Amino acid sequence: MRYRAVVDVLCNPPPSLNKALIALAVLVAANGASAQSSLTLFGVVDATISSYSNKAETPLGVTIKTGSTVQNSSGYTGSRVGFRGTEDLGGGAAASFWLEAGLLNDTGAGFSSGSLAFNRRSTVSLSGVLGEIRLGRDYTPTFWNDAVFDPFTSNGVGLNLIATASGFNTPGQAANGFRANANYLRASNSVGYFLPPTLGGFYGQVMYAFNEATKYDPGTLTPDVQNSQRSGRYVGGRFGYAKGPLDVAFAGARSTIGDQFFVGSTTSLDIWNVGASYDFGAVKLYGEYSNNKMKVDYSGIPPVTAAFGLTSPGANGALVGLTVPVGPGLIRAVYTQVKYSNVTASKQVAPGFAPDPKAEKYALGYVHNLSTRTALYATVARIDNKNGADLTVGGPSFYSKAINGSTPVPQSSTGYDIGIRHVF
Repeated sequence: MRYRAVVDVLCNPPPSLNKALIALAVLVAANGASAQSSLTLFGVVDATISSYSNKAETPLGVTIKTGSTVQNSSGYTGSRVGFRGTEDLGGGAAASFWLEAGLLNDTGAGFSSGSLAFNRRSTVSLSGVLGEIRLGRDYTPTFWNDAVFDPFTSNGVGLNLIATASGFNTPGQAANGFRANANYLRASNSVGYFLPPTLGGFYGQVMYAFNEATKYDPGTLTPDVQNSQRSGRYVGGRFGYAKGPLDVAFAGARSTIGDQFFVGSTTSLDIWNVGASYDFGAVKLYGEYSNNKMKVDYSGIPPVTAAFGLTSPGANGALVGLTVPVGPGLIRAVYTQVKYSNVTASKQVAPGFAPDPKAEKYALGYVHNLSTRTALYATVARIDNKNGADLTVGGPSFYSKAINGSTPVPQSSTGYDIGIRHVF
């Protein structure tokens, strides 16, 4: 009888019990809501009309041009949609997540093989008075200087040549540059640590990214497949100081871009860069210097053929730029250059035997802010390639097929963006 009474009460509760249950539900919901300090939906939709024109010439004087005019995205700011949230754990500690997907809003597709995936950033983290530990896919420390100290923030035809030479938004034959570095922009499977923001302007981060290779014991069972054992690993850091109008930072990293297990070789790309900006109010100045050096290490005696290939190819990049606020708008201008140092055995014997490839770029743009969230923009840019450099402002590659036995050599690349950006 006692149990039947309890069942009757639960199935047909009196009004007073109904009110108590509602109050309890509200209390539980309130506690759950207060535990989640914030939950934000955010994004950027950036649409642009872009035009590209590339010119190449054969040694016999034949000129070949390739070009296109397209509707594109991310001419000013990278198009994206994302979710982020933070839970207050008390005592100054917090747990956070960040899921951000790139958009190709001209087609409605995502950046990841046409599908919407959180390829820009997907992290979970714990933070407190000692800093933040972050796990997942995130920007690499060495990329940050290329973006922060570029007036065009690594977007559109104004993108600096340091990023272009590293393979970001770059078509072409990959004859020059280090476009095999999958971890130039972002690294998956990473663990990062960030200094706390309470150090009087000093900031910093370190990152390690796993390559998640399968190891075999005994090693003789390892499949003879290139780039399967060490390639993909990244370790790097960035440290700087920002206070008032000054911001300066240094970054360095080693990215493993290739390996051959049975040959015993590991190909690494050593990167370091330093950048700075200073805001005078009427004008903000930017500057950066970058150095990339590719090295092949052998666990045993290197093969004889290694002595006749590139022994230490590298690239040095430099940037100077400025932004000038004009009413509700902003003028942006930049000059960048990249010079390759393709050191071969023959050039070590006879320096100057073949001039090193070099590229220079000029970009000018204007942004007109219609509101705090919506802006119109326009950018024009030109690249001059010399001695075989093949960098473009975007769009199609240079024409590279031989004509009457003569191969075209890249000369110049020009382009423009005209677009609108909306932030939500």
